[in-house]
Amino acid sequence: MSKRLLVILLIAISATLGFAEERRKAHQPKLTPQSSGTTQLLIAVSPVNSRVVWAAGTGGTYVVTTDRGETWKSGVVPGAESLQFRDVQGVSDKVAYLMSIGNNTTDFRIYKTEDGGANWTTQFTNETVNAFYDCFAFWTPDRGITHSDSVNGVFPAIRTTDGMTWQSISGNMPPALPGEASFSSSGTCIATEGRRNAWIATGGSSIARILATRDGGDTWNAYDTPLVSSPSAGGLSVAFRDAWHGVLGGGDLSTNSSADAATSNDGGKTWTLTNKPPVQGTIFCLAYVSGIRHREDRGHGDDEFHHEFDRSVVITVETEPNFDSGAAAWTPDEGRTWFKLPKVSGYWAVAFANPNAGWFVGNNGQILKISF
Repeated sequence: MSKRLLVILLIAISATLGFAEERRKAHQPKLTPQSSGTTQLLIAVSPVNSRVVWAAGTGGTYVVTTDRGETWKSGVVPGAESLQFRDVQGVSDKVAYLMSIGNNTTDFRIYKTEDGGANWTTQFTNETVNAFYDCFAFWTPDRGITHSDSVNGVFPAIRTTDGMTWQSISGNMPPALPGEASFSSSGTCIATEGRRNAWIATGGSSIARILATRDGGDTWNAYDTPLVSSPSAGGLSVAFRDAWHGVLGGGDLSTNSSADAATSNDGGKTWTLTNKPPVQGTIFCLAYVSGIRHREDRGHGDDEFHHEFDRSVVITVETEPNFDSGAAAWTPDEGRTWFKLPKVSGYWAVAFANPNAGWFVGNNGQILKISF
């Protein structure tokens, strides 16, 4: 190759890289604080669409908006005042599920409302000693699964197929490793996709694993991941953008020394570590910017954003054992390049309806809308 052609090639490459960098900078998201109407810690958030969003947290508290977050209504579930809601699943402006934890065996409960929070029904109350239900996820409004830390080598998982009753599927789960558990991670230790795919992130043992099902929980496989694992470490948060491509985040909550992420392109069977995010800590929650799009939701309007953000992921990172601090970052390409989100601190969870409508929730009832 002549020197002239080489110079032209280098100029073209530089211009391309420069354009890509400017393009990414132009897409740094807009951050808009919103008022939740509560000072309770908000732990989990679930957008139904760009208008309707549910969130929940300590003190038996939930909040909901039906106008894109311009106004939020807060409430407390009767009888749950001393409990924490570690997960929430919004279905519509009227229908939502909540999952609680507490200090006692029976404090692990699943609640459902069908009238916008005016009334709540207790659908499940745990009776298994030493069970700790971390999170749940749904394929449809009536089909979901929830997962517990292992008890005597067994995962006491349950699922619903009618949106009303929950049955044990612990006999379908892989044998647990010694001490194997999940981390609540604002309800993101389970990801569902399509009609029957689901993935559960684990840690707490010698290996951080992904438990995966392709048939709605009837059968499962366990796959090793490269994330660090110990009683305080492992895979914390998992998300999949389709049946094959997903991202896993975690680290060690006892040291918060490294925010680790990995991606899979074969449905969770194998994982490759990403480049390091520009923040220190443990990835506590992550979400695809494109939002959770189940198969029945696809169709008209699916190309509104031209798939520009399909590989974009936002993470929250915890840096202190008491979760009073933290940071956030995002990647446009599933971890090849990262950008820190300045002045975003103290948020536990993040989730998106679409690239224009995402929400952080966290300490003291903080809510921050994020729009790309």
